[in-house]
Amino acid sequence: MVKRTRVNHMIRITPIRLIDNNDAQVGVVETHEALRMADEAGLDLVEISPDSRPPVCKIMDYGKFKYEQGKQDRKNNAASKQTEMKEVRLGRSVKIDPHDVQIRIDQSRRFMMAGHKVMVTQKFRGREIAHRELGLLNLAKVRDQLADISKVEQPPRWMGKQASIILAPDKVKVEALKRKLAKEVAAAQGITEEAALKAQEEAAKKALAEAEADAAAAAAADIDDDDDDEGEGEKAPG
Repeated sequence: MVKRTRVNHMIRITPIRLIDNNDAQVGVVETHEALRMADEAGLDLVEISPDSRPPVCKIMDYGKFKYEQGKQDRKNNAASKQTEMKEVRLGRSVKIDPHDVQIRIDQSRRFMMAGHKVMVTQKFRGREIAHRELGLLNLAKVRDQLADISKVEQPPRWMGKQASIILAPDKVKVEALKRKLAKEVAAAQGITEEAALKAQEEAAKKALAEAEADAAAAAAADIDDDDDDEGEGEKAPG
């Protein structure tokens, strides 16, 4: 159940501990006196700590307070979305073409530039599991090419016939790279760095959507191939 913030005459308990609009501790006062002070200041009396005894109230602009609170909530929600885990699969065999590995690396880079963690998965087909080092080389290639913007959060971990590594974006490196790219664009196009950053953000959104679509298509193809393999395995000998 969401608790409702008590404002002005909704605050019926008295006395209260008051903080004025300059963040000064006024002390314990009767509620009607606090309401009078808020009214004289053209502001509101807002209960900010209802569980205290006496409850703590502050004189403030409640409308502005709600606006700032909503903005912070949206920022927190956006931050939580940026920590989503994205999976990038290196095909269903360690014999994946180097060009395809590079495509997966580019997908991973777009995910991490947008703030997402990436789990890169290498599958092993049939007897390939006897040559684990081949799959680990593919994972190492991804790790090394993304070292400029990422850090290893989880080294290769095995689960059945697949190994996965988790890379997390290094925020400092990512922001530094964004600034560097923005400066280069600004200098080349004769625009401000802020304008270049804004254009960069729009391009990043499009690139992220494309990366998500490509990763989903690759994952679906892997599942279809796995189903085909199982179907072939179930066929009776001719």
